[in-house]
Amino acid sequence: MSVFTAFDHPYFTHALLAGTGIAAAAGLVGYFLVLRAQVFTGDALGHVAFTGGLAALALGYDLRLGLFAATVVFAVLIGALGKRGRSDDVAIGSVFAWILGLGAFFLTLYSTRGAAHGTAGVSVLFGSIFGLSAGQAGVAALVAAGICALVALLARPLLFASVDEAVAAARGVPVRALGLAFLVLVGACAAQATQAVGSLLLLGLLAAPAGAAHRLTARPYHALALSAGLAVAEMWAGLGLSYAAPRLPPSFAILATATAVYLATFLTVRPRRGRTVTSQGSRGNVPGPSRL
Repeated sequence: MSVFTAFDHPYFTHALLAGTGIAAAAGLVGYFLVLRAQVFTGDALGHVAFTGGLAALALGYDLRLGLFAATVVFAVLIGALGKRGRSDDVAIGSVFAWILGLGAFFLTLYSTRGAAHGTAGVSVLFGSIFGLSAGQAGVAALVAAGICALVALLARPLLFASVDEAVAAARGVPVRALGLAFLVLVGACAAQATQAVGSLLLLGLLAAPAGAAHRLTARPYHALALSAGLAVAEMWAGLGLSYAAPRLPPSFAILATATAVYLATFLTVRPRRGRTVTSQGSRGNVPGPSRL
């Protein structure tokens, strides 16, 4: 079976359109999650997406409404509870178990309505990118493009605030507002990406490309672009593998590719001494406050 024949199938072109946008957004957002040591936030929002999506279905609303409402509200909540708009692990952990329990409740409530509803939890957990309609794929691409544009707009001050928060605040950068805005973008990205790879595997799409980019280059803007590029390439490769081997779930293929690329960086990249991210840029390649 040739991969090129995949473009003759609407379900594949829809998946490619939505997946490209979602991967680019996840790569950009994921870079800052890794840089700001907020990867746990991405994991938490994946579980929130599961609960929000099933809550919407159980109450008779559109799945996407539940995904976006839950993830964005929770992102703002953990940002407000943390310091200067940053998520706090204690704040996340305090509601983590409750969110999971609520998700299980809504799954049971929705599943008991009929056999056709029994697969809803699987779809939310593992995604259904090959099941997207033309309209859903178009909306996903537009939302992802908006996230990418906003990350690009905030990239410079957000990088400054991430590298040296105290100096950024002293220079008049609205650190708290930036942190909250970033968390909202993470929430929106998590909601959109859940439809592609599922809430359970969401963290891999956010963390693996960004982690690989951080290992491959210490230049922040290069790493930001590389993270997005790797995420898109891994999305394409995963979709192609899943099409060529129909028994291979697309979510697994995408995340397996992303994981393989990340692991490959340990074999091909030697640890760099004295090239860690610093606020002064003296030992790393991140520009200091005067150069941001």
